[in-house]
Amino acid sequence: MIPAVKLTSLVALAFLVAACGGLGSHATASPSPRASGSIAASPTSRAGASPAPLTGAFAVLATSTSADTYTVSIVGVDGKVVASAQASSPTAVTCGDAAAAVLPLPVSTSDDRAYYMDAQGVVRFLTVQGESRRATTVPVGGGRRSMFAVSPDDQRIAVIVSDFTSAGASIRLYVEDLNGGTNHLDIYSQSNAFSLWPVGWHGTDNLVVGKVPACTQGGGPFSASPQELHVVDPATALRRFTLGGPTCLVAGSPSPAGVTCEDAASTQLRVIGWTGGIVKTFPLSITAPAYLSPDGNSVAVVGKGVTNIFVGGSQNFEACGWIDSTHMIGGTSAQPRVWDFTKANLIPIAAQGICAGRLPGGL
Repeated sequence: MIPAVKLTSLVALAFLVAACGGLGSHATASPSPRASGSIAASPTSRAGASPAPLTGAFAVLATSTSADTYTVSIVGVDGKVVASAQASSPTAVTCGDAAAAVLPLPVSTSDDRAYYMDAQGVVRFLTVQGESRRATTVPVGGGRRSMFAVSPDDQRIAVIVSDFTSAGASIRLYVEDLNGGTNHLDIYSQSNAFSLWPVGWHGTDNLVVGKVPACTQGGGPFSASPQELHVVDPATALRRFTLGGPTCLVAGSPSPAGVTCEDAASTQLRVIGWTGGIVKTFPLSITAPAYLSPDGNSVAVVGKGVTNIFVGGSQNFEACGWIDSTHMIGGTSAQPRVWDFTKANLIPIAAQGICAGRLPGGL
């Protein structure tokens, strides 16, 4: 999940979805895939049968990984914590001790599970019923960090293995079966100042990766989050569509309806559909995170000086994502809250953390 910027107020812009525009570029991102042996997994790493389909939507929170352990919590739209789990925090990595490596939270969501990684590279899942089991392992160690995205149906996992240096990062992307690591494909590699994050899956046939600076020394807005999204073939890494780019930086976490981006002059906010077309544009006077609702009908912009039309008076609500199309989650890491639009009510959550995804988790 793209990290939220801590800001103080919220405005939502509602709109009817227009027809999608033209397609993004079809750049080839990698050489042809080559099959290889799967990464070894323990016999206990079987993901198990999928739980019953969800009957609603849930938010996933995660606390900071700067401590020895971190906590993952699943929260309902009523603010109740339905499940939580704790794991050892992945070892911090830097770019040759000269800058911080830019990394997402070690969390991914499918349509019914939250997956989280520990310091040894073990990936486990957590369900709304509170079940937590081992799913697989990914490479870690030294200056190496793995980032991952599990497909909505819990069948496949995309892993980007990044080795950070003072020059940036050397990455390789592979996709394999979540259960047992079979059908392993190495589909892409690169080494430069930019890295990739596996952001999620659009259906089961489209992998979404984000282009992000590998390292940061405290740059400007969106300098530590994906600046553009690539929709690629999970078997070949062939790029099908591009969302955002240098002239319109991705401004918030994507949803099933697409993603928002803001132009370099911060004068226009665009809603981009999953085929790369512009769905809607809005005038914008600030550079701030902007989140598109799952149904694509609303955008929430969070920024200083923006009139707060959802929470009256002097209350602050630092939104960091949507749960469903009538509930948002945010607040501060010390006191997250759910905003229920239907009741115009803020609901406190008895857990800490920032937005780490939602269930169902498909894009």
